[in-house]
Amino acid sequence: MNGTVALVTGGSRGIGAATALRLARDGADVAITYVDDATSAAKVVADIEALGRRGLAVRADSGDAAEAAGAVERTVRDLGRLDVLVNNAGVGVLGPLDALALADVDRVLAVNVRGVFLTSQAAAGSMGSGGRIITIGSCITRRVPGPGGTLYAMSKAALTGLTKALARELGGRGITANLVHPGPVDTDMNPADGPYSAPQASMTALGRFGTATEVAAMVSFLAGADAAYVTGAEFSVDGGHAA
Repeated sequence: MNGTVALVTGGSRGIGAATALRLARDGADVAITYVDDATSAAKVVADIEALGRRGLAVRADSGDAAEAAGAVERTVRDLGRLDVLVNNAGVGVLGPLDALALADVDRVLAVNVRGVFLTSQAAAGSMGSGGRIITIGSCITRRVPGPGGTLYAMSKAALTGLTKALARELGGRGITANLVHPGPVDTDMNPADGPYSAPQASMTALGRFGTATEVAAMVSFLAGADAAYVTGAEFSVDGGHAA
């Protein structure tokens, strides 16, 4: 990936940070977005630069229409181009159906659906042949294990239609679009030793949480030259959650 530029939304922690660092190791210059934690974002950029690549942190809330598209504009302006977009930023609001407020619905759809669409739209306008759009979905779209996930599952399921449509829309230009569904992954938002970890791990065939680097490895493959003929596809990195 030498000479390429990637943008990872929500790249200051968890799967996003692991993905940003993996792409940098693969040779890409990498921009990340963050909302609140500038310190963590700066640390990821420092780690990218320690690998000999250019790094950039952009404060952008994917739930804000202007900022979602603006992250692409800033990346192209500061790093010169955009070859790979990883739509990783997302929010989850879980709870009983009758407890979900309109504000919850608006926020989740703004970040998980509208933001992904607008960032992808802006990225497609800047990419040439060989461009990659990779979106992070969720294992909950393949198997909903219990109540409380209606809003989150709906928002992530929308990304399947978006990804397939992007593949058709952009295939003639040599740009691919794919979707990665992580299972339970050990992050600060959902730690493998947290209070709800045991039942989640038991739902997988492997009986354990995944790691952010395992998800990043799949993103790395889809971003690379070996995946040039892969588009409109969904990939589960879920330890057999959907098996």
